[in-house]
Amino acid sequence: MRDVTSAFTSDRRAAPRRVPVVTGVAGRIDAQPWSHRLPTEEWEVYRGVMHEALGLGVTFAFGGAFATAVYTGELRNTKDFDFYVLPSERDTMIQATRRAGLKDHFERLQYDRSWIYRASDGDVLVDVIWAMANHRAEVDDSWLSRGPLVEIRGERIRAIPIEELIWSKLYVLQRERTDWGDVLNLIAAQAGSIDWDHLLARLADDTPLLAATLGVFAWLTPSRAQAIPVTVWQQLGLRAPQPGPEYHADTRARAALIDSRPWFRPASG
Repeated sequence: MRDVTSAFTSDRRAAPRRVPVVTGVAGRIDAQPWSHRLPTEEWEVYRGVMHEALGLGVTFAFGGAFATAVYTGELRNTKDFDFYVLPSERDTMIQATRRAGLKDHFERLQYDRSWIYRASDGDVLVDVIWAMANHRAEVDDSWLSRGPLVEIRGERIRAIPIEELIWSKLYVLQRERTDWGDVLNLIAAQAGSIDWDHLLARLADDTPLLAATLGVFAWLTPSRAQAIPVTVWQQLGLRAPQPGPEYHADTRARAALIDSRPWFRPASG
């Protein structure tokens, strides 16, 4: 098994926090159960970029659909892999994609270069991300050091923290696309292990976005919402869900009101 995390040894990195429950027994790196579903040719593109980045000494963590899968256990393969890096290392990471044989996707489809570099090999995409699309924040050390270390197809790599993942997805509420479904599933899977104080601090004046999402979450599945500390509801000005039985049928019916297709994991289990 190759470890691609040796670039995380810089003294300026904070020590990783406790490993979330998704990685199994403390001190052990679990293979992700969904990783066998990845087409080999696609994974080899991602692996090639990882190894080139390691050779250049770039510190990175991965996000997007793969990080969501780490926390929820469900992979929605979008055929792209998101590498998060510090703004100061974006040019070196872009060089790593080129050394791996990928080309700037801008030649095929123009995109906003102010926060992302998109490279491609055929239909497989690699995104180098150093800031949020709305420029609310840039990637900092916390994005790269606090997340869990996991094994995917023999590679040991670090996911971005669930708090930063949720933080970034809360802003994706657009006419053409929304990531709030991912947010609801992330909370459902990890409500008890999320560092809510950290997430609230990250959001700062934007906490109404989280309040709106948690209001929907409590309506969807009141019993799971009780795993969220009462203090969080209080800080957001919301009424904490009251104890009661688990009504799986109600959760399924309410999820179907939003989308009749299976999208909310607690409603399909």
